[in-house]
Formats: sequence, C-alpha cells, structure tokens
Amino acid sequence: MEVYENENDQVEAVKRFFAENGKALVVGVVLGIGALVGWRYWNSHQADSAMASSLEYQTVTSNVRADQPATLSAAEKFAAATDNTYGALTSLELAQQYADKNDLAKAAAQLQQALTKTKDANLQALINLRLARVQVQLKQADAALKTLEGIKGEGWVAIVADMRGEALLSKGDKQGARDAWSKGAQSDASPALREMMQMKINNLSS
Repeated sequence: MEVYENENDQVEAVKRFFAENGKALVVGVVLGIGALVGWRYWNSHQADSAMASSLEYQTVTSNVRADQPATLSAAEKFAAATDNTYGALTSLELAQQYADKNDLAKAAAQLQQALTKTKDANLQALINLRLARVQVQLKQADAALKTLEGIKGEGWVAIVADMRGEALLSKGDKQGARDAWSKGAQSDASPALREMMQMKINNLSS
C-alpha cells in the first residue's frame, strides 16, 4: 500500500494512476456502457420478439385446420422457425391435428420437434406424454417406454404410470401393465384416475 506524506503526494499519485491506466479506464467505461446498452437492447429485443411470436402464434393456431393444407403449412413453417415456447405450442397443436387425421407419423414428428423448442419442464413433460401415447398407437412400445423415462416430477407419477401400463400391455406384458397401474393407483392421483387404473387392473383378471 502506498503511503502519502502530504496532499501533494496524493494529487501526484492520482495523476500517475490516470497516466498509467487512463486508456484502460476509458475502454472499461465504454465497454461497461456498451454492455449495459446492449443488455437493455437485448431485453427489449427479446420482449418485442416474444410479443411478435405471441401474436403470430394466435393467428396461426386460430386458423389451422386439418382439412385446409394451406393453414397446416403456415403453422408448420412458424413452428419450425420459432425457437421458443410458441414454436413448441404450435407443434403441439399440429400434432393434435395430425393425430385427429390418424397421421400418427407426422404427429410424432411434430412432438419431437416441440421438445427442441422449450426448456420448460412441465411443457416438456406434457409433450413427452403425448409423444408416448402416439408411439404406443404406432406400435412402438419400447420407444414409448423410453420417452416416459424423460418425464420427471411428482405431479406426473400417476399419469405416467397409466401410460406405462398401456405401453407394456401393447407389448403383451400383462404383469408389467398390472404393476404399473397398481403403482399409479397407489400414488397421489386424482380419484377418477385411480378408479380408471383400478378398472384396467380388474379387466386384466377377467
């Protein structure tokens, strides 16, 4: 630590500091201001982008209809180009449209794309659950079971158990299905879901 004998020493020390570090300080200040402005611009840009995505999402999904290829095409382009939750939600809507048309391969493709568009754990869980259901319908039980492994969280235990039972039953594994539904029925599921799984267990015995 530098020791100053009087006020003049302090003044000279300040002069030396700026003489030696002046350029670095100017650059630092400029960079700091630039970073602040850039951060504010980025936040503003993100907000504007999200608003634009929201408006376009509402327009695209309100018009999309399975019997009108042009609306499906417009929604597909928006979903593919939009790397945020609105892209994921659009893919979800498209997957439903394709599933309703029994075009399950396209439904699965949209759901797989949706997974790449969001990091929200609950939305990813919902997408994975729907994907597993489509995979069971496509007779891809092993793929469905793997998809279900990606769903985490206590709130999903019962519904995942129900879907796991369906996947195992589609493979001919009645005991595995029974175990899955029994686990689901014993979990903190809604009364309606517990009753449904118990009915499925009873049907295995009949």
